Amino acid sequence: MSDAILVLNAGSSSIKFSLFLERGESLELFLGGQLEGIYTSPKFKAKDATGTVIGDKQWASEEALGHDGALSYLADFLRGHLGPHRLAAVGHRVVHGGLDYAAPVRLTHGIVADLEKLIPLAPLHQPHNLTPIRLMLADRPELPQVACFDTAFHRGQPAVAQAFALPSAITERGVRRYGFHGLSYEYIASVLAKYDPSAAQGRTVVLHLGNGASMCAIQNGNSVASTMGFTAVDGLPMGTRCGNLDPGVVLYLMDELKMDVRAIEKLLYQQSGLLGVSGVSSDMRTLLDSTDPKAEFAIDLFVYRIGRELGSLAAALGGLNALVFTAGIGEHAAPIRERVCQVAAWLGVELDPVANAAGGPRISRSGSRIPVWVIPTNEELMIALHTRHILNTVNAAAPDHDC
Repeated sequence: MSDAILVLNAGSSSIKFSLFLERGESLELFLGGQLEGIYTSPKFKAKDATGTVIGDKQWASEEALGHDGALSYLADFLRGHLGPHRLAAVGHRVVHGGLDYAAPVRLTHGIVADLEKLIPLAPLHQPHNLTPIRLMLADRPELPQVACFDTAFHRGQPAVAQAFALPSAITERGVRRYGFHGLSYEYIASVLAKYDPSAAQGRTVVLHLGNGASMCAIQNGNSVASTMGFTAVDGLPMGTRCGNLDPGVVLYLMDELKMDVRAIEKLLYQQSGLLGVSGVSSDMRTLLDSTDPKAEFAIDLFVYRIGRELGSLAAALGGLNALVFTAGIGEHAAPIRERVCQVAAWLGVELDPVANAAGGPRISRSGSRIPVWVIPTNEELMIALHTRHILNTVNAAAPDHDC
C-alpha cells in the first residue's frame, strides 16, 4: 500500500486532476484526466500512467454537475481505482498568493478567507481555484489540503523588477508585478541541471508558450524577471489575451467607445490575442495550418513580441547562457521554435533544423553559443512534491504519543 497525493487544477468550467503514488523518495503518476463543461455538457475522461483510457463518461447537456457534482463524481471514481492505496493529501494550483504567500501552505478556513481577498487580482482564475478547496474543507476537514501558488516562484525577484512607477499609496495596496506560471518555471529550474548543468547555474530564459504564454529570466534557479505583471493578461499575446497594452488604450475604450469595465475585461481576456488578431482561432495549430493572411500576421506578432521580450529579459540577466521552450506550443510547435530562434540569432542562437523537427531535447547546433532546449513542463508533479513536503513537515512536527 502506498500513500497517494491528488492534484487538482480547477477552472471556471473544468477540473483537471492527477493522482501520484509515493514510491520511496519519488512520486509516480498513477492516473489523471479532467472533467470539462461541468456547467453545460459535462465530459469526463481519465487515463492511467501508460495513457490507457480507464474512465470515459458524458452527461446530457441539461445535466450540469457544477464543481460540487464534479468533485463528487471524481471522489467516487478515485475510490474505485485507489485499491489498497490511501489518499493522504490534496494539492491545489492557486493562481495568486499575493504578498503574504510566497510558498506552499496547508489550507485552513482562515487562509482561504485571505486568498478570497485576492480575487480582484485574478478574477478569472482565483474564485474557481478556491471553490473545490472550500467544498473539501467542509466535506473532508480531516484531509490535508495544500495550496501551491503560481506567483510564489517570482516573489524573490529584485524590488525594482516588481515595482510599477506609481504612488506608494497604490503600490502598498499590492499593485505590483507578480508574474505567473511560476509552478512551470520552478519545475524547469528544478530539472534543468539534468540537461545543461552550466545553464542551471547561469542565466536562462524559459519560454512557457501555450494558450497562456509568458517568459521568465532565471539565474541560478531563481526568478529575476518575467513578462507577466499585475495580472496574467500582461506580456506576450496569448490565445485570447492581448498581452502588453498601453494603459492609454483602456482610457480610449472607456472615453471614446463607452465600454464599461466588464466589456473591457471580456475584450482583453477573451476576445484579443491570437483570436482577436487573426479572426480565425486562438489555437496555434489552426493558425499554422491556415492560409489566411490574418492568421499569418497573428503568428508574426506572437513571434515578434517574443523576440522583443527576449531582448529585455537578457538585459535583465546581464547575459544569456541558454533558452528553454516548454508548454503546449513550446513543446510541440516546431515552426514557432524555428522562428523564435531565427529572431534570437543575434544572441548567438544557431538552430539545428533536424533536432528541432524531432522535438529535441537539444535543438541548437553543437557550436551554438547559446544552447536551446525543449523540456516538457510538469506543474502537477511540482504541486505533488510541494504537497508531500508540507505533509511530511506537519507529520514530523506532530507529537509522538507513543513515547
